[in-house]
Amino acid sequence: MATLAPPATEALAEGPGPVVPEGEPEEDDESAEGGDSPEGEEEVETATGEAAVTGPVYTTEWTDEALTEMWKKEPKALGSVSVGFVHSGRMVNAVQFPPGEQWIVVSPELTWATQETIDAVTTAIREVKAAHPKAPRLRVNQISSKDGGYLRPHKSHQAGRDVDLGFYYPTEEPIRVRERERHIDLELNWGLIKALAVHTDVQMILVDKRVQKVLREYALGHGEDAKWVDSLFLGDRALIKHARGHRDHFHVRFFNARAQELGWRIAPLLALQPDHNMMMHRVRSGDTLGAIALRYGSGVKAIQKASRMRNTFLRLGQVLAVPLRGPCTRCPVPPHVVLPPRRLPPGLEPLAPEAPALATTPAAPTESAPVAAEAESVPVATESAPAIVEAPKPPAPEAPVQAVTATEPAPEPVPVAPALPPEGGAASLPATADTSPSTVQ
Repeated sequence: MATLAPPATEALAEGPGPVVPEGEPEEDDESAEGGDSPEGEEEVETATGEAAVTGPVYTTEWTDEALTEMWKKEPKALGSVSVGFVHSGRMVNAVQFPPGEQWIVVSPELTWATQETIDAVTTAIREVKAAHPKAPRLRVNQISSKDGGYLRPHKSHQAGRDVDLGFYYPTEEPIRVRERERHIDLELNWGLIKALAVHTDVQMILVDKRVQKVLREYALGHGEDAKWVDSLFLGDRALIKHARGHRDHFHVRFFNARAQELGWRIAPLLALQPDHNMMMHRVRSGDTLGAIALRYGSGVKAIQKASRMRNTFLRLGQVLAVPLRGPCTRCPVPPHVVLPPRRLPPGLEPLAPEAPALATTPAAPTESAPVAAEAESVPVATESAPAIVEAPKPPAPEAPVQAVTATEPAPEPVPVAPALPPEGGAASLPATADTSPSTVQ
């Protein structure tokens, strides 16, 4: 019988004294105040079948029928899919973070993510490097396992949207002491925060309040708009939040419009692909593997294999992947994702869309080129086009795209100029923000 292991300290300290391993939870009396979650608030759950589209749709190139066929026959053609929640989820078609000249991948086997997350991180790092050519390489720490799911010691990092990024220091090698805020490069780290806010669909940045203090003071002392800076650091809607154990790294969570929406749409179709038909179960007091297997009609060995378990011990809060033998009609799924407007400083406000980004509607995918159709729909999270300026319109999956375009007036060259930016802007950018290096001060 599987037994519940006694609670263990999640941090895996290395070495004597105050040295703390980078990117892993760190506890001390002051940072433990307030009882806040060490990895952010958990996402809201809904029951399968109850969620509804309440905003723009980011995968309009796939009708429900086409998506079902593609999921059955060629699921890899859909690209990265984020299934479930950051605290209880997994991935389909994950992508490993690539090596690069401007960053260091610390643990390649634990840096699997969605393509949108990788694009966002590399975009932000390149913006910092463009503004500060002498900046050292940034350390990219843990993201997710190859298929997502529980990744000790983290409570989140399960769906490919959470990334641990090291701080910029005066040199490439991190200074491993407890009071990191006394040694980090404030200019470069503020540049990273600004690049994430302006050029990516970042959901939140978790970092210790003492690090926040020195970064906020630096921004206010170097000409940044005070009201905008305060909107990032202060209040209930702050983008940057305090979290225990984050005094040595940034924990960055991204919105993935495409990957999250695909995860939401394929939730009722998971049984069509047995290898992906799983329920995520969070271990509670009194749970045993046998009881969990019986509850979901699964098997102990199947759960162990899917959850990469070496033994039968369970930990409170651990998330197990439970293979199912049929469709799950009560599995919780996230609500439909809607990208909020980006947090832009006053000088960039004219370039920000008033409505959340909306994926354009390309021609319906054909059997001969399904991958190409997917590639055309990815502008939500690319370096040159992080968002689309069109206002959201309800999708009409039953109406062929060709029929709609045929009724439009011919004289208007819509594809040539999708959205004219303000005077002085780049005509090729459909963006929410200027992507030039000069935007990061």
